[in-house]
Amino acid sequence: MKRRFNSIAPSTLGLALAAALPCLASSTAANAAPAAQNETSAPPADSRRYSARGRGDRRDKWIHRWAPVRNMWEFGIYGGVWFPSKHLELFGPTMSGSGSGNQRLNTVAPDVGLRAAYFPLRFLGVEIEGGVMPTQTRSSDVSATAWALRAHVIGQLGLWSVTPFILAGTGLVGMQSASPPRGIGNDQDVAIHFGAGVKVFINRWVMLRLDVRDVVSNRAGVGEGLTSSPEILLGLSFTLRPKKKKARPRDDDRDGDRIVDKDDFCIDVYGPPPRGCPQVCIDDNDGDGLDNTEDTCIDDPETRNGFEDGDGCPDEVPPELSEIAGIMEGIQFDTDKDNIKSTSKPNIDNAAAVMKKYPSIRVRVVGHTDSQGAYKHNIDLSQRRAASVKRAMVEQGVEDSRIETAGVGPDQPIDTNETADGRAKNRRIEFQILEGAASKTVKKRGKKPPKDELPVEPTPEPKPDPTPEPAADAAKPVDPVAP
Repeated sequence: MKRRFNSIAPSTLGLALAAALPCLASSTAANAAPAAQNETSAPPADSRRYSARGRGDRRDKWIHRWAPVRNMWEFGIYGGVWFPSKHLELFGPTMSGSGSGNQRLNTVAPDVGLRAAYFPLRFLGVEIEGGVMPTQTRSSDVSATAWALRAHVIGQLGLWSVTPFILAGTGLVGMQSASPPRGIGNDQDVAIHFGAGVKVFINRWVMLRLDVRDVVSNRAGVGEGLTSSPEILLGLSFTLRPKKKKARPRDDDRDGDRIVDKDDFCIDVYGPPPRGCPQVCIDDNDGDGLDNTEDTCIDDPETRNGFEDGDGCPDEVPPELSEIAGIMEGIQFDTDKDNIKSTSKPNIDNAAAVMKKYPSIRVRVVGHTDSQGAYKHNIDLSQRRAASVKRAMVEQGVEDSRIETAGVGPDQPIDTNETADGRAKNRRIEFQILEGAASKTVKKRGKKPPKDELPVEPTPEPKPDPTPEPAADAAKPVDPVAP
């Protein structure tokens, strides 16, 4: 007997522990859920920047829209004027009849070239340039071409679309011309340069730039010294900004359990994966997360489609709801505004009529934009457009509490943003069906009545035995012939 008990006890204990673990986990999850909800239910600290139109919001202003960003490239051309010093050491000595000396260049020369820059930080970058300055000698009108190769560091105040900057660097300044005495020969010197300027970012791709500089090089003559040759340059550059990281939609996890709402069976209650519902000890025949006492169809799991998801029965979304779920075709707005065009009124009226026909349905209106313009501006614009659609439906008699709004800007494109047709598809309004209460007019299957409504069988009355019991004093028969 003892050996038999020892062989059975481990398996019995294992079953008991297996049955108790879900309840222990339920208790732990219940204690952890409020803390997690407190941590995740509060809106982000910067959410006020995305809420109301114009409330401390500067995104609509061009001056802030195209400010420099980190890891940005600039490629451009420039043109301007160069004022070569008459004391440049690049001049070679002449052996003409007038004696030895230096031939000077014209005091003004055109200056053209190419440049490329990289900014690992929005306020600091490096740049290289190469340019030519065609000119001629003043005395003999002999052609001469000056050239420059240089590199410098740029520090800029990258807070606005108009960006002031300073720069300093070094490089080579050279000269190519006919040999003396007719020309001034070929020469090159090390030079340093410094200056300041301003950039104007027209849009995401194009920038204008103005530079004022001084180029300092060796001075001609026996004694040591320096001389300066100023420059004024106007440039056109093309900017390459890093690709924007797609932000996670802000409203896809309402209960903060790290399970997105579309996969969460309990979108308003904190719960562990994979279902997102609290672990509780319940009787659930069909495994849809509803206790049998609350499940209208205890043997058929609920279809999670946003329609009557609380009744525990499989169902299909009515055709009218299918028409308004997803992308709402025909809802259009004025360019870069949240004003709904009059041609969109029939579509909004139809959606409002469907919601009034199914009063248990709640929806989320989500606004989307293309990627043109500043990211923050597009987030705000998509939110305002979703709010405009909600406002129009409320005016048609739909309860305000039945409609949520969200704006995700360019974060969820359905087509490319490189073409006009693709951008037009990405600018859209979507309706997401959230939930609906069970309809009383729909007949359900497999309903389990509450325990207090179960029929009670009557207790049967005892039936009499047809055979009579003998009397106590008649235990022995009487013999009539006994004496």
